[in-house]
Amino acid sequence: MKHIFAGALLAAAPAMLAVSSPALAQDGDFYKGKTVRVVVGSSAGGGYDRYGRLIARHIGKHIPGNPVVIVSNMPGAGGNIAANYVYNVAEKDGTVMGAVGAGSAMDRLIGDRGRVKFDPLKINYIGSANAEVFVCVVRSDSPIKNFEQVFEQELALGSSGGTTRDMPLLLKNALGAKIRLFSGYKGTNEMALAVERNEIQGLCGFGWTSILSQRPQWFEQKFVRVLLQQTIKTDPDLDKMGVPASLSFAKTPEQRAMLELAYAQGVFTRPFMAAPEVPAARVKILRDAFAKTLTDPQALAEAGKQRLVLSGMSGEELQAMVRRLYALDPALHEKTRAALEYK
Repeated sequence: MKHIFAGALLAAAPAMLAVSSPALAQDGDFYKGKTVRVVVGSSAGGGYDRYGRLIARHIGKHIPGNPVVIVSNMPGAGGNIAANYVYNVAEKDGTVMGAVGAGSAMDRLIGDRGRVKFDPLKINYIGSANAEVFVCVVRSDSPIKNFEQVFEQELALGSSGGTTRDMPLLLKNALGAKIRLFSGYKGTNEMALAVERNEIQGLCGFGWTSILSQRPQWFEQKFVRVLLQQTIKTDPDLDKMGVPASLSFAKTPEQRAMLELAYAQGVFTRPFMAAPEVPAARVKILRDAFAKTLTDPQALAEAGKQRLVLSGMSGEELQAMVRRLYALDPALHEKTRAALEYK
């Protein structure tokens, strides 16, 4: 089996986000005097929350009519509780967006279908705020000093669903790593506290930019070490640190293909969505505003202060990429799904 998607997935992530043409005139005044709500699918203080609030603080000025934009948190199920809400319950007029988990687009394909109450192919994707390299980190005082040891010695990790569930399960079920998952955490912020309290040794599927933003002191104080990069395209800084990529531990082309499919989430790590019923003209307004926000000098300056990276994908590109992923070989989908079951 060849590497049938790595190149295509990387090509889908543009170096610069293109801003589409002005929105249709008939909806140009719709947002005047309105309030737009961004529903973040994680707890306050985590990476998804930080990106969701950053976008919310700046997108309103790029929406015609300059609506007020507020944020609410709806954590759980790797962002799927928020996605289910936006798809099934929230207003369908374009005044509600979900800032959901990367896995929300993928769970019906390769994850836990039971927690997905929406059709990822019908969602109106507004865009993704950044691409991400996921990592595994462990406490520096852990007996685990490198990833090779995890094939011989059990590693206790936390999970809040989404990538913090999927990424370690792939290592366990596809590659044979000895990993024990403790689930039930609301988000990465709660898991980071658990690491500091020594309840767990570490976590996998944590975005590299998020961990640098949330816990810079971990690296300043050498409290943790980075064991592994879980990504299709590795990070240059992590490469310089000698952190290996999990793809290098794949023993067969099939194992590698399964990892690459799951790691597609890293290309659109911070997706924003709206319900299928939102009128096309308003979807266009939101997509245009989102694209402008990612190149807004004030937003970029604030992102820099928080150690966040705005390197996004347009809603149109994200929509097309999700369709390509769902069109891949169903046998590969099922094998990857089996590797994401907790046994």
